[in-house]
Amino acid sequence: MLRLFRLIKIIYVVLRFGLDEFLLAHERVRWMRVPLNILLFMRSTKKPRAVRLRLALENLGPIFVKFGQMLSTRRDLMPADIADELAKLQDQVPPFPSAQAVAVLEATYGKPLNEVFQSFEETPVASASVAQVHFAVLPDGRQAAVKLLRPGISRIIAHDLALLKVAAEMVEKLWADGRRLKPREVVGEFEKHLADELDLTREAANASQLRRNFAGSNLLLVPEMYWDFCTPEVMVMERMYGTPISQVDALRAAEVNISKLASDGVEIFYTQVFRDGFFHADMHPGNVQVAASGQYIALDFGIMGTLTDVDKRYLAQNFIAFFRRDYKRVAEVHIESGWAPAETRVDELEAAIRAVCEPIFDKPLREVSFGRVLLRLFQTSRRFGIEIQPQLVLLQKTLLNIEGLGLQLDPELDLWKTAKPWLERWMNEQVGWRGFIKALKVEAPNYATLLPQLPRLLHRYLTERHDNENDETLRKLLRQQKRYNSLLTLISILLVGIAAWEVVRFYTQ
Repeated sequence: MLRLFRLIKIIYVVLRFGLDEFLLAHERVRWMRVPLNILLFMRSTKKPRAVRLRLALENLGPIFVKFGQMLSTRRDLMPADIADELAKLQDQVPPFPSAQAVAVLEATYGKPLNEVFQSFEETPVASASVAQVHFAVLPDGRQAAVKLLRPGISRIIAHDLALLKVAAEMVEKLWADGRRLKPREVVGEFEKHLADELDLTREAANASQLRRNFAGSNLLLVPEMYWDFCTPEVMVMERMYGTPISQVDALRAAEVNISKLASDGVEIFYTQVFRDGFFHADMHPGNVQVAASGQYIALDFGIMGTLTDVDKRYLAQNFIAFFRRDYKRVAEVHIESGWAPAETRVDELEAAIRAVCEPIFDKPLREVSFGRVLLRLFQTSRRFGIEIQPQLVLLQKTLLNIEGLGLQLDPELDLWKTAKPWLERWMNEQVGWRGFIKALKVEAPNYATLLPQLPRLLHRYLTERHDNENDETLRKLLRQQKRYNSLLTLISILLVGIAAWEVVRFYTQ
């Protein structure tokens, strides 16, 4: 019943704000405009379409606001008036009353606010779809930013997610491509990350991990978390001072090198994805600032993406082959990874990928639309039965955000020249002798413990075989074991020596 009421509200909001203007733009259904306008003559649609769209998304709640935030970064796909208006959703969502914020904080800490903070600014400095932020001063004088969840936000999101699940089931049942696209798995990924975003303790832990990953970096600054003040509903962190990255004119006035800033953003992205497998997945302009030193400042860590070592390896191979225009290797990697069916013909997939990617090389960012490229790749994947990978959905979303930021900063940026050297360097560290030594260093403590146990484990294995099989089988095993005994001894000595050396180096560094 709640889902039905929510669906009715969505339809009501669409009609109230005149969004049927967008839905009925196609010539096949344009005839419906007149009857609808007559039926809904009481509504007012005098405000510009972009304003009405923004107001409707705000009215519908956090999931729709997040959708608007993503669209605001796609200026190559959106008309300028809509992109400009939706940009206000990044940090200009109407705040909830300050009295409510104070009540939430006092209920959380169980005492008056003046006993928690030395001072607290009741007027919020930023308000987003899920939470809002106030500035405060801690009892020891440290400047802080206090983030707290919107009251009742969990219930609202639960209703929207229920509708998304119903929609995903309908897509699977009614659309021929439904199963390949895995809409239920994608919604499940979205639900998981939204649940993480509603637990501010988890967000604080995400921030701490990202800060640790970039400790000492000259590229990215991450605020320190003040754990004594953090709860699932409230997060208190170091106050950061910077200029919103969307204010390009202000950055130029501060003599920030915009071209370097754009290329640094690409390096930060690839470092998070391929070095750490842990990346900020909500990189819209409202969550990024620039320090006076020219370093990026990351904010809002509710949605973070993770990748396994297997995903990282296949993605890196894809990117490098793509940058080298080795479309055959791109096709092979898709098949090897299981993303494309095993029976796929490499030459056919190679030709299809070449047709999509070749036109965009040697062009600056302003002449390339990743949105359109992804659309063409989507059409290609449908033709070859390539399955959507739910664990990569956040990465695709982040790629679109990064492109949007790059377009605002430096339309002349060459993504290929910026990314290729970094990825090749990273791959060289993962394979060959460097990769072997690195892996050996990680596993050295395990080798040092395991290798001395090999004789006992071998004896146990042979004893068990003797208990379960006849003596002839045991004699065969013993003869084979004797043949390789010398070789195994030499290998064991070598491995023990290497492991011991690596353990010493590991603990003395």
